Amino acid sequence: MTAIQLLAALAACVGIPKGNAAIQLDSIKLPPGFVIEVYAERVPNARSLALDSSGTLFVGSRAAGDVYAVVDSDGDFKADRVHVIASGLASPNGVALRNGSLYVAEISRVLRYDDIEARLEAPPQPVVVTDSLPTERHHGWKFIAFGPDGLLYVPVGAPCNVCRQEDPRFASILRMKPDGSDLEIFAHGVRNSVGFDWHPETGELWFTDNGRDWLGDDLPPDELNYAPRQGLHFGFPFCFGKTVSDPDFGEQRACSDLTPPAAELGAHVASLGMRFYTGSMFPPEYRGHIFVAEHGSWNRSDPVGYRITLLRLDDDRVVSYEVFAEGWLQGREAWGRPVDLEMMPDGSLLVSDDHAGAIYRISYRGS
Repeated sequence: MTAIQLLAALAACVGIPKGNAAIQLDSIKLPPGFVIEVYAERVPNARSLALDSSGTLFVGSRAAGDVYAVVDSDGDFKADRVHVIASGLASPNGVALRNGSLYVAEISRVLRYDDIEARLEAPPQPVVVTDSLPTERHHGWKFIAFGPDGLLYVPVGAPCNVCRQEDPRFASILRMKPDGSDLEIFAHGVRNSVGFDWHPETGELWFTDNGRDWLGDDLPPDELNYAPRQGLHFGFPFCFGKTVSDPDFGEQRACSDLTPPAAELGAHVASLGMRFYTGSMFPPEYRGHIFVAEHGSWNRSDPVGYRITLLRLDDDRVVSYEVFAEGWLQGREAWGRPVDLEMMPDGSLLVSDDHAGAIYRISYRGS
């Protein structure tokens, strides 16, 4: 890697916000009948989303170090308050809810804020669920969520572009009990997953994973993976996509010996948040399929991503990969970068944007 490449990689990993970009929703293209509107502004570096049953939206951040509670008190789908729940944390990207408590994932810790809905204006001191996770910041930010088994799933990204580490927790998805006990590895060979969800019928895990850099503009693909059971190995650092053998580590293990992705996504699109659509607002042809937020490339001559895609399933097979919403990228400049997705009770879809510091709502009004 040259000195220029190294500086570019470090800048991308630090993720310093450039300030709120001007929101240009008129540039967003959606299928007929769909509408996108601003749900909340002034949410700097808005990343992962978790919606409380009362309607409060909790939002993590990466570079800002803050955790927010976004409140729409009158139910008009326009937030009227943004509370800072916590500040000064180490990349508190991940947020999850369970039994009235807010769980927040930092680089090396998971915190819990109890009875959070009743304490938005005076948040409690957090309980440390665990502080034993690796401290490396490279791919150290986390998406977290509770699975249908009641366990908290916590990924640990590879602390590098591509490498092999002795600590088996790197490049994996872990899971633990809500109190932090019984930590175990659920999936191996996962370079950097920042989004996952469980199939609404089977309860099986699906997750996005970002491919390595510096193999050119068109290699390797990002991945959508399917993990029907514990213990599968999804390729890193030996193999990317279905057949891309790593030039440094590929000789150690063949792609054919590893679990292939359910779908190859675009190279360098930075696939992050994903959600199964289970609502009733969108037309029937969207139900049970997967929306993915593609944050957008940094390691590519011509930028790609900066959009929301849709992957349609037939049982456990992906049968199509198509663009659902695009327009955050205008030419070579991006005014926004989608990060995470969350479905509201009415079936509309929330989208976070860490570049513009905003949350959007996509609804369907009919063609």
